[in-house]
Amino acid sequence: MSRPDTDHLLLPDAEADVRPSPQGAAARRALLAHPAMLLIGIVLASLNMRAALASVSPLVSDISQSFGLSSTASSLVTSVPVLFLGLGALVAPWFARRFGSEPVLLFALLLLAVGILVRVAPSTVALYGGGVLVGTAIALLNVLMPGLIKRDFPDRAASMTSVYTGAMIAGATLVAASSVPLEKAFGGSWEASLAVWSLLAVLAAVAWLPQVLIARGRTGHEVRVPSARPGPGSYGSASASGTTGKSVWRSALAWQVTLFMGLQSLWSYVLIAWMPTIFTDHGMSRSTAGVIFAFNNLIQVAGAFAVPLLAGRMRSQRPLIVLVTSLVAAGYAGLMIAPVSGAWLWAGVLGIGQGGAVGLALTMIVLRSGDAQTAARLSGMAQTVGYLLAAVGPLAAGAVHQATGGWTIPIALVLGVCAAALAVGLFAARDRTV
Repeated sequence: MSRPDTDHLLLPDAEADVRPSPQGAAARRALLAHPAMLLIGIVLASLNMRAALASVSPLVSDISQSFGLSSTASSLVTSVPVLFLGLGALVAPWFARRFGSEPVLLFALLLLAVGILVRVAPSTVALYGGGVLVGTAIALLNVLMPGLIKRDFPDRAASMTSVYTGAMIAGATLVAASSVPLEKAFGGSWEASLAVWSLLAVLAAVAWLPQVLIARGRTGHEVRVPSARPGPGSYGSASASGTTGKSVWRSALAWQVTLFMGLQSLWSYVLIAWMPTIFTDHGMSRSTAGVIFAFNNLIQVAGAFAVPLLAGRMRSQRPLIVLVTSLVAAGYAGLMIAPVSGAWLWAGVLGIGQGGAVGLALTMIVLRSGDAQTAARLSGMAQTVGYLLAAVGPLAAGAVHQATGGWTIPIALVLGVCAAALAVGLFAARDRTV
């Protein structure tokens, strides 16, 4: 089977079912006349896409002590936002079609700033409620950013993808390395250390405000109007066997892609929630654990950049599935056997595997889709189900840790997740389309 041209499919679009009105087309031309302003907005927004999640992990022990939380309850601090990454992905495309990407993206950044501040209020209800707002806001950013880049930079989608993913990882790295030093600078206040990152979200929102005004135009006309709804046959592209009209939710291949997305997200969010704690529980200082956690985030850039490039040149991505799952499994095994003495090595191995896995999961959404609408729908399915599945990871790891008093069994269970990801990934990586 010949490989479809995937250049135009590189990024699924949350607004795939809408077209610009004449006023909207004129406003978009005005917007693109200022590409530097748009680029700054994209970079600032991307810096926020993991920062609010990465800021919690180095401080989770202090948060737990402050509220008297058990390991299971502590895991909810990171699990709740991840859960709403999935639930938020359900509504993000509707908001994008109804209001346009720019206004919804601005709303998401403001919601993120509010969620970060709510999370540090002196109440467990606020702690978890702020996590709900943070997860919902990041879900909107996750869904909207790829489509916005695809729409406004169709000829530079690959390079702009590198810019936004690089900024996303850079934000997480900066925050992970700074959380404990900021806490010390603020006199031991974990609340202030977390709250300061709301300023980053506000700064990004300020950068997006002019673009919202330009996108709407001076006449007050809406920038987008609904196009004709696709017929039943548009919900699934031609499959390998040539059939059409198949919903992605009834496709075995779509479920295989989705499960790989979810399982690789699960092992990543377990690390986001617990990696510094694993190190400190074995005697490492919190500052050193935070720096190693930041290094793990930074090194993900290598895998996230290289693996998608390789995947696009291969008819079957099975060798890459084996590679990334093996790296992650090796890193987790290292955390079980020698967590402190090999900490830098395991953080690096895990980082390359994590970055490569998420890049491969996103790339397979495109490669397994025969057209742009299928890619958009498969992306929504993979993000929704994937993040709902991933939310189980930190919670289960915390509960098992609390029950067993150690990290051996939780890590062994994640190794089982790696085995499951390998199995389902080998099916998802076949040269077929939904």
